[in-house]
Amino acid sequence: MSGPQKTTARKHTALPKAQILIEALPWLTRHRGKTVVIKFGGNAMVDEDLKAAFAQDVVFLHHAGLKPVVVHGGGPQISRQLDAAGIVSEFKAGLRVTSPEAMDVVRMVLAGQVQRELVGLLNQHGPLAVGITGEDAHTITATQHFPQIDGVAVDIGRVGEITAIDTGAVEALLADGRIPVVSSIARSQDASEGGRVYNVNADTAAAALAAALDAETLMVLTDVEGLYEDWPHSDDVISRLTATELEKLLPELASGMVPKMQGCLHAVRNGVNTARVIDGRVQHSILLEIFTDEGIGTMVVPDEQLTQGES
Repeated sequence: MSGPQKTTARKHTALPKAQILIEALPWLTRHRGKTVVIKFGGNAMVDEDLKAAFAQDVVFLHHAGLKPVVVHGGGPQISRQLDAAGIVSEFKAGLRVTSPEAMDVVRMVLAGQVQRELVGLLNQHGPLAVGITGEDAHTITATQHFPQIDGVAVDIGRVGEITAIDTGAVEALLADGRIPVVSSIARSQDASEGGRVYNVNADTAAAALAAALDAETLMVLTDVEGLYEDWPHSDDVISRLTATELEKLLPELASGMVPKMQGCLHAVRNGVNTARVIDGRVQHSILLEIFTDEGIGTMVVPDEQLTQGES
């Protein structure tokens, strides 16, 4: 094949790319200039190809005119490091029991390993990402969390319950055209504790930060397709539900989904326009969710969107 025929073939091959870009146009217009908080977790944190695709998605959002903020935990990496240090991993009420020795490991892994790797992946595409922890500039403040087990408050160590968010450092980075990468560690609100730090659930931290930033969207990466309608009897995913509908479902959810969906509920009840749980096992799931008509995963919206005809 040569000449005009070859040129025509190339045009036909490129046409689907043009159609995809056109489909994305209204979503690009809608989200331009808006803040998007993304909780990075699950398989996307440990699979090399998924990590690379995640970084590409976040950089794409940045260059498309959005303001992405990444919040991360690091459960698998923390467990491995605790094992290496001879510290037993124990969980109560779905949360990691965090002794002072374990907290030292958590802090090291989150700020010194997971965050550094993620910042490095993002910065392969330019001088964009800056890593901070919740300790920095008082970004996240917490008090000790005592979960209820069978009606009794249980001490699980250095696990924090968020009491305040200061968005100053994050907003300054966004204004400077950077991508903040925030580790889910919090400072103590009690000065008498002498600089104690807390391990904070990353889903909860992302939701609190999204609400404080008045973000357009909270996106939570997980290892399932979304919120299932009737699990384990069905694998049909609920594509969209309101805050009230989600609140009614919360008592029935599997323990691993509870903090994610509680975070979504908190976000949309505190000024965030949409909260989405998406499958982080799918490459480029962020772009598929935010820039396509179909989307993937589960979207939670405020109750008032029903009357506004929002989709």
